[in-house]
Amino acid sequence: MVALGLQAAHFTVPRQFSIRKQKTFSSLIRCGIAEPSGEPAPLGQKTKYNDGLFEKAFMTLFARKMEKFAAAPKAGTEAKKGWFEFDYESFVEVSKRVMQGRSRLQQQQVVREVLLSMLPPGAPAQFRKLFPPTRWAAEFNAALTVPFFNWLVGPSEVVEVEVNGVKQKSGVHIKKCRYLENSGCVGMCVNMCKIPTQDFFTNEFGLPLTMIPNFEDMSCEMVYGQVPPPFEEDLASKQPCFADICSMANPSSSVCHKLQA
Repeated sequence: MVALGLQAAHFTVPRQFSIRKQKTFSSLIRCGIAEPSGEPAPLGQKTKYNDGLFEKAFMTLFARKMEKFAAAPKAGTEAKKGWFEFDYESFVEVSKRVMQGRSRLQQQQVVREVLLSMLPPGAPAQFRKLFPPTRWAAEFNAALTVPFFNWLVGPSEVVEVEVNGVKQKSGVHIKKCRYLENSGCVGMCVNMCKIPTQDFFTNEFGLPLTMIPNFEDMSCEMVYGQVPPPFEEDLASKQPCFADICSMANPSSSVCHKLQA
């Protein structure tokens, strides 16, 4: 999912993009948290956001593309939404309908198709030329992720990580993932965000990316430059449902059933 949020910058931002300019631009596009503390709400409480036109534009863009693959809404639900009428909850609702009747791999394939459909022709090849898998490319993409991924996952920050024995600032710490917080679904996190985003960067763009969600506090670590493990060896593949908050949960299963299909 993050891939599209970054495209506007990936092919227009010069190599000499300064930190000052980056911070100024980030302040223009970053949605605001409507919590008194300015930080995500504690675990068990849903964080309130003030979404502007930029955020709603991305929500609408993604939701409209995904609606083509989604199951029909239940009878009696609201009419089709227009531009800027989608909010975050309706965006998540479309994601849930995409999951209906699809296996884990089919869900991931839908996200891949949605991502590709919103890129200009030849974009992956151009990305590979501009951002070969180097330390600089990994750190640069991490820096861009903070502002451009904010609408989807909430506030984040660049952190130092170790990749192949080398310390570098190519990590992104997501404080409390908005997508996981609003969906309350392990399967949506893994099948609709983590795996397809990892695969898209690693296989389409040629820049390895590993995402490490923390299901205890709903935070997440993104590590650019690190090759993701096979699904069967990924700890996220063994995560049980959020039985108390997920409407699709199967409390009797030791592993989220959406990860098994």
